Amino acid sequence: MASGGTSNSLNRSVPGPSSDFHGFEQLSHEIETLYTYWGPTFRTIIEEGTHQQFLEHLEQRIRSHDRDIERLCNSHYHGFIDSIRELLLVRSEAQDLKSLVSSINKDLQLELTSVLQRGDEVAKARRVEANIMSTIDQLEICLPVFKMYQKLQEQLAQKRYYPALKSLEQLEHNYLPHVARYRFTNHFRENIPKFRKQIQDSSMSELKDFLENVRKFSVKIGELAMRHTGEEVYNHQVGKTNFKMEPHNPFDTEGEDPQEYLPDEQEGLSAQDLVDFSPLYRCLHIFTVLGDKSTFENYYRKQRKEQSSLVLQAPSNMRESLGGYREYFHSIVGFFVIENHLLYTTNGLVSKVTLEEMWATSVEKVSNVLKTQTSYCTDSGLIQEIKRLIMLFSNTLTNYGYNISHLTQALLEIREHYTEVLTQRCFHEFQEIFKEDNYHPLQVVNLTEYASVVAAFPFKDPNLEKSAFPRRFPFSSMVPKVYKQVKEFVRSSLWYTEDLNLTQTKIDEMIQKSTNLLLTGTLSGCLTTLIQKPSVGLLELIQITLNTNYLECTNIYLEEFITSVTKSSVKDESYKAELQGKSMFKDARAEAEEQIYEKLKAKIDESFDLASYDWTLNEPEGRASDYIIDLVAFLQSTFLAFTNLPLKVATTACAAACQHINRKLMYMILGDEDVRQVSLGALKQLDLDLIQCEQFASSEPVKGVDSTLLIECLTDVRQLLDLFNQCDFSAYFHDFGERTSKYPRVTPASAIKLLEKVIKCCFSESAKLIKIKRKF
Repeated sequence: MASGGTSNSLNRSVPGPSSDFHGFEQLSHEIETLYTYWGPTFRTIIEEGTHQQFLEHLEQRIRSHDRDIERLCNSHYHGFIDSIRELLLVRSEAQDLKSLVSSINKDLQLELTSVLQRGDEVAKARRVEANIMSTIDQLEICLPVFKMYQKLQEQLAQKRYYPALKSLEQLEHNYLPHVARYRFTNHFRENIPKFRKQIQDSSMSELKDFLENVRKFSVKIGELAMRHTGEEVYNHQVGKTNFKMEPHNPFDTEGEDPQEYLPDEQEGLSAQDLVDFSPLYRCLHIFTVLGDKSTFENYYRKQRKEQSSLVLQAPSNMRESLGGYREYFHSIVGFFVIENHLLYTTNGLVSKVTLEEMWATSVEKVSNVLKTQTSYCTDSGLIQEIKRLIMLFSNTLTNYGYNISHLTQALLEIREHYTEVLTQRCFHEFQEIFKEDNYHPLQVVNLTEYASVVAAFPFKDPNLEKSAFPRRFPFSSMVPKVYKQVKEFVRSSLWYTEDLNLTQTKIDEMIQKSTNLLLTGTLSGCLTTLIQKPSVGLLELIQITLNTNYLECTNIYLEEFITSVTKSSVKDESYKAELQGKSMFKDARAEAEEQIYEKLKAKIDESFDLASYDWTLNEPEGRASDYIIDLVAFLQSTFLAFTNLPLKVATTACAAACQHINRKLMYMILGDEDVRQVSLGALKQLDLDLIQCEQFASSEPVKGVDSTLLIECLTDVRQLLDLFNQCDFSAYFHDFGERTSKYPRVTPASAIKLLEKVIKCCFSESAKLIKIKRKF
């Protein structure tokens, strides 16, 4: 109806002036019939602007309804009055009936009171008797429940959690169901979860104490496990030697008895015997019974993972001493020995997969820690001890079934640093050897000293053996010391490869590579530094050249030594190590020889710097200049030391000296800009100096050197001086360019330049003579 009325009011058109009455009637009818939704009706009235007329219409309609109501009430009034009169007549009779009923009821109540009282007494007595019997029966049923509850309380007080858990299970499943209808059982049932929680919390507290104790005892457990492994390795070595010699325990750095550090009560115990695992087993069993085993396992694994993170952290003093490495290894071994023990003594608490994953992660961290910490170590002896500990650490973990391939790889990487440290130590040793050497032939005064040198260095000379003491070796003391140091390096390098399960080929390659690096890098660099020192004199350089020659010869002995120490157990005798020392020593000797040549030239330059020629000299002094005499004496004494040098080196040195003298004389005559004029007397003086040099060259300063070659080195200045001293220009011009020319080394430019200087000197002398003549 409401929707219909709304629809009619919305669709109704606005009434005109002639239909106001009918429109108001319709709107009034809508208001009377609709009780909730008058909005459209009022909107229509307001929009039409006839609300005043509509109000008047409503007043009229109200008055119409009032008349209808009044008419209706008048028609029913008389019937209502008659009904009231009839009710007044019945009231008196109803009051009489009520009085009669009340009297009868009162009499009946008085009679029944005594009867009801006796009945109540009988019923109450019977109820009390029944309750007493029922109470006795129920108390007999409840008494075991209270006894079990008391027993549970006592077990909890005594911290016997596993029996308490059993009592709790019996109380819950066997006793309480029989007395479930009693309210006190609700109290018991409410406390059962609390008891379980108490047992669980107490067990967890014991687990925490156990984990703390395990963390403290891990170092001791690891120490004991590694000590036992060291004993096994030591006994194995003793067995292999058949007790013919006392083997060195590679894992006992101090050489003490392996049992020395073990207390009496710990002798004969295994690593697992140091820890009481019963709290862990109890806690695991309790959580399993409580159905919360996963919580226990997750907590245990989380705590052990955190402990492993702490164990894997390197101690702050690790790089300072070997004790830090021991403590680090002991804690790790102890941790994984405990995990390995629990793997076989618990049902799923530590699984094989989980343990392998933890170890895989841990061994990688351990390898990185070892590589980092050892990289700071600069003591080869300490690295050797660290390697022993790492091998003992690896062997111990191998005994418990852990994979140690990462540790083996870490050892190989540490070996590279170890080789660097050895090389650095050799570098300092080489420097000290070179510093202490006097660079004179090594001299021994008795047979003991001679035997010591021959034992240290493979040198044999029958003539030297037959000679009387003191005997003098051709090399200085640096040669046997360097050779011995290189052998020590090889032994130290080879020692590190022991027990690494490397193939013989791999070991050979490692030793050869490290030795070659020592020779071509360290020793070569030290020799180069020594040779290039300004303080090293010519005689020292000559001795160094001789030393490198003998060191070059030791290359084959070093190769045989490496072959013997690395292939002693191999049947292939055709194998032989190849070293690059020979080429290195050749290069060092070549550099030393070059320095010899440069030193000779520098000494010649110093001598020529002392020259003071009078270029206007009329007549020569009749002998060679002093500086030339001193230079020749120096060269003669120097070349005496060339006796032990190879002939080629001595020849090259002598030729280089003569060539340099030739160049210096040519420079003085032609190249010196300060010399602008040269007299014939000065040229004759130069000729005397050159004759002195030629006599030195022809005197065979070094035995075996071709004197013709040395004289040939002075040909340039000889031909130039002969040309001017003999004034043989006609022959020079006639044979110029011919193979038979007497002056093939004299170039026209050189001749012209010297001629100009001579002419200038002549003009100067002529001018002086004219001036003197004019004075007279």
